[in-house]
Amino acid sequence: MKEKKAATVEVPMAKVGTQGLKVSKLGFGCSGLSGIFNDPLSFEEGAAVIVDAFHKGVTFFDTSDAYGNGHNELLIAHALKHLPREKVQIASKFGIAGFMDGRILIDGSPEYARKCCQESLKRLGVDYIDLYFPHRVDTTVPIEHTMNELKKLVEEGKIKYIGMCEASAETIRRAHAVHPITAAQMEWSLWTRDVEDEIIPVCRELGIGVIAYSPLGHGFFAGRTGTEGLPEGSILALNPRFNGENAVKNRKIYMRFAELAEKHGCTPPQLALAWVLHQGEDVIPIPGTTKVEHFDANIGSLNVKLSEEEWEEVSAAVPRDKIGGERDIELFTSCSWKFANTPLPAIPLQ
Repeated sequence: MKEKKAATVEVPMAKVGTQGLKVSKLGFGCSGLSGIFNDPLSFEEGAAVIVDAFHKGVTFFDTSDAYGNGHNELLIAHALKHLPREKVQIASKFGIAGFMDGRILIDGSPEYARKCCQESLKRLGVDYIDLYFPHRVDTTVPIEHTMNELKKLVEEGKIKYIGMCEASAETIRRAHAVHPITAAQMEWSLWTRDVEDEIIPVCRELGIGVIAYSPLGHGFFAGRTGTEGLPEGSILALNPRFNGENAVKNRKIYMRFAELAEKHGCTPPQLALAWVLHQGEDVIPIPGTTKVEHFDANIGSLNVKLSEEEWEEVSAAVPRDKIGGERDIELFTSCSWKFANTPLPAIPLQ
């Protein structure tokens, strides 16, 4: 099976929102460098991956204080020592305050937002964070209160732009009324498309960019169709889409998709990532990897060019109503702390 090579690919810049933020059209999700699926990389190893990505045209890197309990931000700080800060865009998040009885504790209070921002700035070793998100919505705190504090942080120069992560259309509207939201970060891939019903239309109505995380379906489109080979404690072992009859059902979908990718002269992950890229100039997918060769293949997705009829064929190959298993899961009880520090996209939209 052919791969679209990265060597001849120029990663373009794209506007995110309407407040002035520009990032590389393809971003990099850094969470995996701190051990979502495998053992975390050392600062040196992880920084080398980030530096390599930057020199190949990717300038936008997504992290969170929850990834590795701060490890990920420290790793990025190590990479920034070798990069021009003014040409790098860093997105980070706050709000995952811990875990209790197998559930995520979320804190969106103004005090916690400020505390987390200051701590993230220190770990990252920077004067400002380009794009800052509440990682999840705290339903016990009016979103207006959270946004007012984030607005103050913008005015103080500690953050440049505000985003929302895994928020409902209504919450995005309310937040945007307090201060312009630059980007909404949501899970979006060929097998997770519920955001297309309400979230994407609202974002486009309000001029909000879309950061698409897990654009490869947590590795599904890279060939991970079950739990075989996952490290002990991996959060993916809890995902119903990779287990039992769902895994059998989804594996058949993957095999048909792989045949389609071969038809178009690329690999399944390249075709799946290219599909997300094709959804609009306002969409920035942020695939992650720990291996340079996988990153090079991801960049190759920018070279996948199909007709509208062919894109429709790609969409139809992964029918929304035929995917086995739900996206929303809240099963943390069997996660080790190492993996529990990396939250799942499992909380219903608030």
